[in-house]
Amino acid sequence: MSKIDYSRLRSLTVRELISSLEKEGFKLERVKGAHHQYRHPDGRRVTVSYHKGSDTFTPKTLRSMIEKQAKWTEDDLERLKLI
Repeated sequence: MSKIDYSRLRSLTVRELISSLEKEGFKLERVKGAHHQYRHPDGRRVTVSYHKGSDTFTPKTLRSMIEKQAKWTEDDLERLKLI
């Protein structure tokens, strides 16, 4: 597993992340306030804090959503054209 360079993802918006999640098969499961929870058929879940579609994420939040929740690698991010 290669190390992800989060400096290349610094400008990732909420809309771009959600679009990529949906391309990968994640479906919106529920919304509670500003938290949108997406679920993949294999059981993975990603919670996205959605205030405005143009909002960007801090590196710590991105790391949680990308590595821990979606379990994406740098290869996945390149395939999704996020980096």
